[in-house]
Amino acid sequence: MKDDEPTADSAPTADEKSEAGATSVQQFRRFATAVCVVGMLVQLLLTAYYLGMGHRAAPHDLPVGLVAGPDQRESITTMLEEGGAFEVGDYASADVLTTAIKRREVYGGVDVTGDEPVLYVAGAAGTSAASLLRTTYDNVMRQQKAEQVEAMARAGDPVGVTVAQSLIATPKAVDVVPLPADDVNGVSLGFLTQALSLGGTIASMGLGRLIPRTRRSWRRGVAHLATLVLYAVGSAGVVLWSMSWFGVGAGADHLEMLCIFSLISLAVTGSTAGAVALVGAAGALVGAFYFTIGTVISGASILPEFLPAFGRELGEHLPTGAGVQAVRDNLYFPDAPIGGHLTVLVLYAAIGCLIVLITNILPNRTDRTSEVDLGL
Repeated sequence: MKDDEPTADSAPTADEKSEAGATSVQQFRRFATAVCVVGMLVQLLLTAYYLGMGHRAAPHDLPVGLVAGPDQRESITTMLEEGGAFEVGDYASADVLTTAIKRREVYGGVDVTGDEPVLYVAGAAGTSAASLLRTTYDNVMRQQKAEQVEAMARAGDPVGVTVAQSLIATPKAVDVVPLPADDVNGVSLGFLTQALSLGGTIASMGLGRLIPRTRRSWRRGVAHLATLVLYAVGSAGVVLWSMSWFGVGAGADHLEMLCIFSLISLAVTGSTAGAVALVGAAGALVGAFYFTIGTVISGASILPEFLPAFGRELGEHLPTGAGVQAVRDNLYFPDAPIGGHLTVLVLYAAIGCLIVLITNILPNRTDRTSEVDLGL
């Protein structure tokens, strides 16, 4: 018998086969249990987070304006600011107030200096804020008219038809910056942000994984950066094209919108690819964070002033939040300054792209050549 021929003694016994099968089953059960536990834990955390942010969304210091005389200003301001829902600012005239609304300094306001009070809102700034202002205004006006009628009745004065009609009449309101007819509920910005975040995350995962497998080469770093920039511009073009199907942003400056969408995409893809370059595949969680966490607190569906303080601060300093506000201002509030939002996006994009460049220049751990031949 040759030495390399199997013998009866080398073949696994029935007991050994049974033990190996039992071990395999135990490993499968442990793995399945771990997957289920992790899945339920993630679901628990996300459910608690989503409900914590939006279950009972309420205004916190929502900026509004007031045009009133000295004898009215204090009482109205005290009434509106009670409970911390509103933060009231004084304005000299209705024209000054509407200018502030167009610059997004306030969400709306009321002018009580004329014969009849007038409410000014901006539906494009957020339907929840506009609805809250209308409801609050209607309730206050009806309450004041009811008090006037009650005072007249106590004094024995007859309540005329004009006064009675004023009780049931709808208080005057003006929408200074209304939403376009093709975006009646104002949710388009949220959908666009989600699409950019998810697409950017997927793209950056693939691009970022190439970095640790590339030898030292500044030219390869430039190639990676060029790919990120080309993807950002391409994804922005896709978003603009899809918007045109539904008439969203039809009157906007498409070149400006292309630049802003490209910057949002680059901020997401660049920062995510940079994280992947630093820590490997786990860095893709940065992109997942933008999509699952950042879109909720971006201000698209829930206005920043309706979020808890933590959510508001975090949302404003993420690419999703800064991107939503920059797009909203560019679409509906051209007079509003967007420099702060663009600065946030530029920082994310620049830091991420810098990390991509540096990790291409520095030697990697394995010193292997990427399977993708970049031709450089």
